[in-house]
Amino acid sequence: MNPVKRFIAGAVCPRCGEMDCLRSWRDEEQLYRECVRCDFSDAQRADGEPSPQELETRVNKVEEKPADPDAQPLLFHPNPGGSRQDH
Repeated sequence: MNPVKRFIAGAVCPRCGEMDCLRSWRDEEQLYRECVRCDFSDAQRADGEPSPQELETRVNKVEEKPADPDAQPLLFHPNPGGSRQDH
């Protein structure tokens, strides 16, 4: 069965900025919307829960490196002359 797609009155497309060009529909799991003037489309879960995040893999995993305990911080002091002098 094809879903009934309805236009959202007064809605503005987030991509092209045109008004009255978004339509929406839903199925058992998600709510969908799309623009009829550009290629914008998105979906969200119908139960209100956040969408599952991307699964952590060895490719997208960010490893936090611990700070080196022997590292010396750099301290920058302002120029004692106050302004730059060209010689």
